[in-house]
Amino acid sequence: MRNQAIPTDCSLVFPPDPMWVRTAREAVRALLAAAKGDELADAALLLTSEAVTNSVNACHSKGCTAPVTLFAEWIGGESDRPRRLRVLVHDEAPGLPCGQTPSSDEESGRGLLLISAGADSWGVCTDGPGPGKATWFEIGLRDNP
Repeated sequence: MRNQAIPTDCSLVFPPDPMWVRTAREAVRALLAAAKGDELADAALLLTSEAVTNSVNACHSKGCTAPVTLFAEWIGGESDRPRRLRVLVHDEAPGLPCGQTPSSDEESGRGLLLISAGADSWGVCTDGPGPGKATWFEIGLRDNP
């Protein structure tokens, strides 16, 4: 049997609707499974959910109906065992996301806190071909001792 190339990226464009959060998470899950990156699954799926939810909520609160774009890619490492996963979520809602410090009884407001705690690196960029911003994060596979 011939070795098949591991998919190195995936993208998904969808309306800013909360029902698409699960689909975005499943796209990242499929990319992880294809590259045998299961050890990153819990963190990657949680952070993807948070980033997508933040974009969808930003669109709703600012009246933006433009689609949200998810792009996930493996970077670094060997072709048969990528080392880092980068996920980027773009929306066209005006303004930048800002971290909050919600009280213990609030149900929302922890997205950026979770991303900053769970990612190896993360940020928000406004560079790109059109309006809006992208929240991105990277997580990597740990070397076995």
